[in-house]
Amino acid sequence: MIKMDYKRITLLCGHYGSGKTNIAVNMALDLKAKYDKVLIADLDIVNPYFRTKDSIEDLNAAGIKLIASEYAGSNVDIPALPQEMYSLTDDLSAKAIIDVGGDDRGALALGRLSDKIKLENNYEMLLVINKFRPLTPDAESTIEVMAEIENACKIKITGLVNNSNLGYLTTGEDVLNSVEYANEISRLTNLPVVCTTVNETLYNELNGKIENLFPLKLQKKIN
Repeated sequence: MIKMDYKRITLLCGHYGSGKTNIAVNMALDLKAKYDKVLIADLDIVNPYFRTKDSIEDLNAAGIKLIASEYAGSNVDIPALPQEMYSLTDDLSAKAIIDVGGDDRGALALGRLSDKIKLENNYEMLLVINKFRPLTPDAESTIEVMAEIENACKIKITGLVNNSNLGYLTTGEDVLNSVEYANEISRLTNLPVVCTTVNETLYNELNGKIENLFPLKLQKKIN
């Protein structure tokens, strides 16, 4: 399993349905195995299907604090952030994972924290990419989404997470076939592919065939 080199703040952004929320939860759990104080924040306000709070039982059991807007999942464009959201930038003793949200609209909420994040300069802004989503099937369309997100949140993306998948229907061959897609985006943007994620059930099949493989436990949707 890849050993992630986390900055104090790890931000995850991407197109709707790219899978960033599931990755955020898994990275928070991975962080908690190494650090005592871990926060996870959900800024995904664009009516997401999966939300970080769907994993609240797992997060509570691990001792990870969840911070989320009361408007998460609504159609409010720029929600009021809870006051505790500012602990992400003010509490330097905590490691933080931030699920930024879908596209440029979801990134707007992050703009309220971006100045402090950039001032501390101890962060990674990772773009989650998925070639199997209808609006990001190739490098060019994915890079357009990247530009929209950067413009909205005023933070430059520093790396890529290849999360190309078809949910529970994903095969090992699907993941292998996505590697060139991720590498092309990397070449065009000069951004590293930090990791390729895979359902934990496929990890043994793909381990050694793909660099920096990160196994994921998939979220279960709750109502």
